[in-house]
This record gives sequence, C-alpha cells and structure tokens, in this order.
Amino acid sequence: MKVIGVKFKDGGKVYYFAPLEKETYEEGMQVVVETSKGTEFAYVAFPPKEVEESEVVQPLRPIVRIATEKDREQVRKNIERKPQAMKIAQEKIEKHKLDMKLIDCEFSFDGNKVIFYFSADGRVDFRELVKDLAAAFHIRIELRQVGIRDETRLLGGIAPCGRECCCAGAMSDFRKVSIKMAKVQGLSLNPGKISGLCGRLMCCLSYENEYYSEAYKKMPKVGAEVGTPEGRGTVVSENMLKMTVRVKIEKDGSLVYRDFPLESIRFKSKKEDKDAGEKLDPELKELED
Repeated sequence: MKVIGVKFKDGGKVYYFAPLEKETYEEGMQVVVETSKGTEFAYVAFPPKEVEESEVVQPLRPIVRIATEKDREQVRKNIERKPQAMKIAQEKIEKHKLDMKLIDCEFSFDGNKVIFYFSADGRVDFRELVKDLAAAFHIRIELRQVGIRDETRLLGGIAPCGRECCCAGAMSDFRKVSIKMAKVQGLSLNPGKISGLCGRLMCCLSYENEYYSEAYKKMPKVGAEVGTPEGRGTVVSENMLKMTVRVKIEKDGSLVYRDFPLESIRFKSKKEDKDAGEKLDPELKELED
C-alpha cells in the first residue's frame, strides 16, 4: 500500500496518510490533512513509499491538499493568539484559586477550538474555569492534565548533555526507562547524574540499552577473580565499548593494573542480576515513576 508519512510537530510521531495522485511530495513540505479531530496542518516526514498493508491503521485517510499561503496565514494567526490566550487563562486560574500549573496551549487549525495543557498534583475541578474561558474566547475549550514528562516535552529545554531534550526533539513516544539500564551501562546511581529536567530517569538511557545489555552478559563482574595472560587477578572495571577489562594483579609484592581484551581473560559467566533496580532507596525508585 502506498502511503506518505506526516507529522504534526517537530519530534512528533509519524502518521500514515494516502497521497493525492498527480502531486509531488518532498520532505518538510506543508500539507493539510483530515483527522478524527478535524482538519489539521502538518509536515511531510517522508515522501510516498510502499509499506505492508498490516502496518497501516484503517481507514487510511487522504491528504486534503498541499498547504496554500492562506493555510500558512491561518497557522500564523493561531500562533499569534497564543500569548494572549495564555495570559487570559492564567488570570482565570488565579481568579478561581485552582491548584494547577498552566503549561501550554494550542489552537486547532480552523481556530474553532483551543486546548490548554496543565499539570497538577491531583484531580482539579475546572468546570467553572471552562465556563469562564468559553465566555472569553467564544470557541470550544478543552483542558488536558499532563504528567511531569509530558510537561518537559511541551516546554522543551537543554538537557545535561547540552542538546535539546530527547522527549522534545527526537522522540515520537516515551520509552520505558529503568534503574537497571543505568546499572547495566555502568553509570553512577547518583540521582542528579541520571535524571533529566523532568526529575525522572533520562530518556537516552534506553537508546543504547540493547547493546549494553548484550555486552554486560559477556563481561565478568567487577570484583570477580579472573585468569589473565599475566596471572590471576581481580576485576576493577570494564569498558563495554572497547570490550576490555581492567584487572588488578599482585606481582612481586606490589599491585599492578592491566587492561586486557575480553577474549584474553578466563572467568565464570555471571548470572544476570534480575534484582537490579528493585531493592533501591526511595529516592532512586522515584526516578522510575
């Protein structure tokens, strides 16, 4: 089945649509599509290609048209309305003394609906707030409560690595991240070093987890006794990228440290630590939530 990949925001999930015949599409091109939520403005993620029919969620909706200057002007107007909408919504929240944090808002493509995103520790009764907002904007109002990870995704920011947060710029969906991933990768279990701006485990821990999980099984355990070309010694550290092991060896009454390729040492295979990430102090366990 021929499909075209479309996404609605940078770093967002890619959705399949049916391309219009006799139209040429290029990556980054702006298009208008019909979704279950109505007409929306989107960007071409990849030009038409063939995919297995089993990969397509039916019914496959078609591209409505390639975006016109009028469509782009409508998007610009919606963006210009956002600051004033945020200001009014914040004033209404303070008026009703609601314990909620306003994060972001977005107008639908046709401008007939506005969605306000907020975070809160518990449930919030915002029925009166919705009435006030509807009276102020005279369009449909929707309020969505989001979690702390979604909050960071919406607001964006610079991660500890110096690049844009993965969730805001490179991830279409959140992945499961666990303390065990950090342990397997040999990272410090200091919460400040393995948590992102959201206060939860960094999403990037999952990117290379498959490689590290396989390498971890092949490595001897730190502290284990191993055989080396220079005699018996104790494993001090391991480098899973270079696949080398640093060993402490006693020679002539003194200790020496040597790096050996994994294939040159002899040891008993370690069993996978199934309890990794379970018996943790509360501060570390909270990072996984």
